[in-house]
Amino acid sequence: MTNELIINVTPHATRAALIENGVVTELFIERNRRKGFVGNVYKGRVLRVLPGMQAAFVDIGLERAAFLYVSDVYRNDLKDYSFFLEGEEDEDMVDEAFPESSGNQDEEDEEETRYEYAFPQKRSHEEVHIEDVLKEGQEILVQVTKDPLGTKGPRVTMHASLPGRHLVFMPTVNHIGVSRRIEEEKERERLKKIIQKIKPPDSGFIVRTVSKGKWEKELKADMDYLIKLWEKIQERQEQASATALLHQDLDLTLRLIRDIFTPDITRLVIDSAEEHTKILSFVETFMPKLRNQVFRYDKEEPIFDAYRIEVQISEALRRKVWLKSGGYIVIDETEALIAIDVNTGKFVGQRNLEDTILKTNLEAVKEIVYQIRLRNIGGIIIIDFIDMEKKENREDVFLALEEALKADRAQSNILKISELGLVEMTRKRTRESILRTLCEPCSYCDGKGYVKSRQTICHEIFRQIRRECHGLQGQKIVLNLHPDIASLIYSQEHEGLEGLEEECGKKILIKTRYDFHIEQFEISAY
Repeated sequence: MTNELIINVTPHATRAALIENGVVTELFIERNRRKGFVGNVYKGRVLRVLPGMQAAFVDIGLERAAFLYVSDVYRNDLKDYSFFLEGEEDEDMVDEAFPESSGNQDEEDEEETRYEYAFPQKRSHEEVHIEDVLKEGQEILVQVTKDPLGTKGPRVTMHASLPGRHLVFMPTVNHIGVSRRIEEEKERERLKKIIQKIKPPDSGFIVRTVSKGKWEKELKADMDYLIKLWEKIQERQEQASATALLHQDLDLTLRLIRDIFTPDITRLVIDSAEEHTKILSFVETFMPKLRNQVFRYDKEEPIFDAYRIEVQISEALRRKVWLKSGGYIVIDETEALIAIDVNTGKFVGQRNLEDTILKTNLEAVKEIVYQIRLRNIGGIIIIDFIDMEKKENREDVFLALEEALKADRAQSNILKISELGLVEMTRKRTRESILRTLCEPCSYCDGKGYVKSRQTICHEIFRQIRRECHGLQGQKIVLNLHPDIASLIYSQEHEGLEGLEEECGKKILIKTRYDFHIEQFEISAY
């Protein structure tokens, strides 16, 4: 498989695309005026403690207050506990400081590779209440785990986590984990023993996938760097007053190099001379063997045009996606969830209806997973497959979906297909989707995606005239409206207009206004 990482740098934004066999599978966008906050460490101040939600709002100096859940609160007396982690600690930590896993895991790996902290059930007799550990006005150190999404502020944790090239340092827990993608048990044990030998007491490390085959010297160098970084953060915390930024994660370019630029990437191509130099310096320091895989793009044609990425970005913003067979899927993003609908479209099949439906659903599975990755869709996702009568067909589609999701680095959970052909799933989300990043609600339809029909608007105008006509002072009624509505009244509703004039006892004059919204109108008299 040919994998390429293409990076486009301009004065206003940095964009990157991960290409697998000529097809863009993931997009990353960071605008200079709106950089992400994930991975940043702040000294914040608790604004409100909400016992009913077992959460708190923390001021970290951003536009919206950050949300801190009770399971993300750090306590010294619980430092040495067995904890559950949510996410993935290997090279898949691409556009966020906290990695994401891809699908179901066995119990052992889940304990080693999941990233958000929760107090374990074995200590449930000592239930933790947020009002007992946090007070309003208290100054605390927090790290952003999720960027602001929609109207919600960022999500933060008091369990800082600092990713390096080979390791992830977790200073608030005592734990050693190994990426589940390192499957050989001997290698896992070897790496664990190395970390156990060299790590400071009462600290945690997770060994990333790129550490496979590495020796103590390389791991120790990464560990020392991360420990010094944490010491600097603590020094800044003591000197700064809330609210203050104590540590800012790397920019998008270097995050991509740190987190996904592995030997599996055959080429990294970037169109900026300055960033190319910066990347080479970073690579020579941390991964010298990959230096020959970094290339500078210097042709006149824009790099995203040359690799046909712009076209695929445009396609990622479409609501309807056609399948090769003639079927199609429709993707709708709402505030609460993502709805994906599968339709047979032009595909009529060759044998029977059930066979046609099964083929369409199986083809849709691959496209749905591809679109989810490309668009960075997260949260609750509802997939409405075409209804299948046979239970074995539903099982085949479900297994195909599970298999396709293995290629996705983001953690997802899937429920079995219901009798109605619905699949409910969740996918971990830490940043905005491509649609929300590149688009904004339509100013014309106010984000509804539709406007009232001309017939509906016309009848609303007539009803409004009936309400107001007798209270209007003057011999004539003046109606200002959009030209399309005026055209409809003249062509199809002229009888209704004449009847309204007779009912009101006043002549109605229509004036067209090209600057009006199609639903806008004004009624006056003279």
